[in-house]
Formats: sequence, structure tokens, C-alpha cells
Amino acid sequence: MSLRPFRSGLGRLLQDRRAGWLSLPAGIVGWEIAGRLCQFVFLPPFSAAVAAVWRMTWSGELPQNVVASLTALVVGYAAAVCIGIPLGVLMGRYRRVDAFLDVYVTILLATPKLLFVPVLFSLFGTSRLTQITFIYLSAVVIITVNARSGVRGVDAGSVEMARAFGATERQVLTRILLPGALPLVMAGVRMGMGRAVRAMIMGDMLIAVVGMGALLRKYGGRFDAASVFGLLLVIVGVALACTSTIRSVERRMTRWTEET
Repeated sequence: MSLRPFRSGLGRLLQDRRAGWLSLPAGIVGWEIAGRLCQFVFLPPFSAAVAAVWRMTWSGELPQNVVASLTALVVGYAAAVCIGIPLGVLMGRYRRVDAFLDVYVTILLATPKLLFVPVLFSLFGTSRLTQITFIYLSAVVIITVNARSGVRGVDAGSVEMARAFGATERQVLTRILLPGALPLVMAGVRMGMGRAVRAMIMGDMLIAVVGMGALLRKYGGRFDAASVFGLLLVIVGVALACTSTIRSVERRMTRWTEET
């Protein structure tokens, strides 16, 4: 048996990963060159943005606000996952539950989340609970919808076979439906993280007086482009770190799908 196809496939995989790792430094170099040559007020060089991050970190301003934003993100996103997945599974499994809750899910899915800000203000004021609820509402819908779609996508023949062998409803849920729906559930969890990070920044800018979004509002009002781009680098780093963590968990939990 020849190993040439395997070697060529491995070589293409390594080249693809190498190209992915090289794209980010290339973009940074291009940003630095464009910022120094064009000298636009609204486009500082990459080095100036990094220097602004270092200045805000050294002064203690950035760590304090990052911790405040991440606290709201973790609490709101965790609530969305803990409620969205069971709710989606119930809606996918039981049609009466789906008929009762589908209208609310559709409303939350179609309505711009900014419309909920005045309502949250009237309920919770300017407290952190307002921002946490805003993050929760932004992430829970996509998690619920994906979990429902994952349960509905499980082969009905597998459920009927389990029933024929005397499986209880609990066993059908835990051993057939949840493992079969796991890829779509994890996809919803990953997309929910993206929406949660976006809601975190919007909540900071519109609701909170501390946080990374509040810093963006502060330095944007001063027309400090270097600090604004530095904060954007931090936000992108947080989003990439969160998404990479979820992808790692997703690969471990759905490894059996690659094997089958």
C-alpha cells in the first residue's frame, strides 16, 4: 500500500495551517505600513495601538474594566447556556412545549436586541443586572434554536429502535437524542458566544459606566484613535480566546462524529 496519498494530504493540511498562521502577521504588517505611509488621523499604526494598550494596562485602567466586562459576560453567557440547551431539547422533543414557546422564541429571534434596553433600564436601572440580562437575551435564542434543530434532526429510527428494546423516556433523551444533537448544540453554543461578546460591548457602551465598551465611548469622545484601536485589539483577543476554548471543548465532545 502506497503512503503517497497520505503524505500529500498531510502536506496540504500543514500548508493550510501555515497559511492561516501567516495571514495574521501579514495583516499586522500591512496595517503598520498603511498607518505610517497614509498618516490618516483615524488609522494609527499598529505599534501606536499596542503602545496605547500598554499605557492603559500599566495605569490599571484596562485590567479593571476588562474584569468588569468579563464578569458580566461569564454570568450572562452561562445563564444562556444553562437555560437555552434544556429549553431547546424540550422544544425539539415535545411538540406541545414547542407550540407554546415557539412564538416567544420567534419574537426574540426577530426583534433587534437594542429595543430591550429601555425595558431593562426600567426594570433594573443602571446596575450590572441590566447588562447581564442583555447578554443573556442576545445569546439564549440562537442556543435554543440550534438545540431544537439538533434534537429534531436525530434519526427517528434510532428512537423507535430504543423504544422497541424497552428504553425509557429518560434513556431516549440521554443516550439517543442528546448525543445525536450534540454537534448542532455545540454549534449553537459557539455562535452564542459571538453574540454574547457583541452584547457585552454594546451593553458597556449603552448601559454601564465601566467596562471595555465604556472605555471605547470615553476615548472615542476624545478622538483618541490609537486607544480606540488598542481596545479593539483587546476585544478581538477576548473573542478569539473564548471561541477557541469552545472549539476545543466541541472537538473533544464531538470526536465520535469524526470517527463514525
